[in-house]
Amino acid sequence: MNKNVWLLFACQALMNAVMSGQTIMASMVGYQLSGSALNTLPMAIQMVAVMCASVLASYAFNRLGRRGGFWLGCAIMMTGSLTFALGIYTSNFVVYCLGAIPAGLGFGISQHLRFAGAEVADQHAKARAISLVLAGGVIAAIVGPEMVKRTHALIPDHAFLATYLYLPLLPIITAVLLSFVQVPPAQKKTSLPIPFRVIFARPNFITAVVSSLVGYGSMNLVMASTPLQIMLCGFGVGDSADVIRAHSIAMFLPGFFTGRLIQRFGVHRIIMIGGLLTLGCVAVNTYELPLVATFMVALALLGVGWNFMFVGGTTLLTTSHSAEERVRVQTTHDFIVFGSVAITALSSGAIQATLGWEALNLTVVPPVIIAFLVVGWHWIARSRAAVAAE
Repeated sequence: MNKNVWLLFACQALMNAVMSGQTIMASMVGYQLSGSALNTLPMAIQMVAVMCASVLASYAFNRLGRRGGFWLGCAIMMTGSLTFALGIYTSNFVVYCLGAIPAGLGFGISQHLRFAGAEVADQHAKARAISLVLAGGVIAAIVGPEMVKRTHALIPDHAFLATYLYLPLLPIITAVLLSFVQVPPAQKKTSLPIPFRVIFARPNFITAVVSSLVGYGSMNLVMASTPLQIMLCGFGVGDSADVIRAHSIAMFLPGFFTGRLIQRFGVHRIIMIGGLLTLGCVAVNTYELPLVATFMVALALLGVGWNFMFVGGTTLLTTSHSAEERVRVQTTHDFIVFGSVAITALSSGAIQATLGWEALNLTVVPPVIIAFLVVGWHWIARSRAAVAAE
């Protein structure tokens, strides 16, 4: 892995730390300001913005190049944190929700750091580069929750306000680091954009989207309501921060070796193992034992499952486009994936409030089974094609 990949690793760590902190605070602040099942609405709005960021990212990267596009993302994310702070200071739920829009747009653009990692790595090391850049989330898993624990009560009359005032420092540091990264310049338009019907006709693209969508959507559905569930079980903010930290570490720590596992065992096998781990999370969460340790184990399984499915899906995606098509195909993939994440973020609070914690977890099972079927179909088709080519 070259210097550029490690710098992108650091940038991913800082940008994810902002989201990691927001994950802990969003449902609790939402509950404090709204006092209803709308507590996950800010996270849902943020995920819709992440989805819409794909459109903005396509425009920015094509015209400004990777570095300019990422700088834009840093500036937008700073705006989001400051708007969140204003919402808390004024005790205004609507303003707090508005902050989710720039926060989501900035985070959505930062998700393309993994694609930039693949572009600056050697051809044989793309899976490892993607995995390593995502592994920056390990640092985020430490920094984000720790910032929340140390700063959430610094301004006694406004819980979490100080945290949101500290968070803009992280995108600023990211912007500085990006100055030293050698990334591909803006591409000159040489032909008409590839039609969407061509993109959707590619089996590699379909399988990549299903893997990423199910992995990310399932993870977000359960994770979004976990901090509130922990609070309802009688535990405190520190306990929520510890659980989310364990979850975040489990999400990103495998990034140091997921790429090698894919190289050794194949992408389909790793995706399926990720699905099994996600089902393991459901099994633990539906076993009625409301302890902090139980939440930690369940969220750790969920995190590793997400990593295997999302890294696997992203790796498959890199085989579904040419260099000229990369931005359009990548943004299409992320638009679909984060659209599903937005839906799960919005529905998470409603399902928990109306049907309960157990039903929320069981909702994950059907999508994982569908992912098994699609990935299995693609695996068999590829194996047959390889035999026929011999």
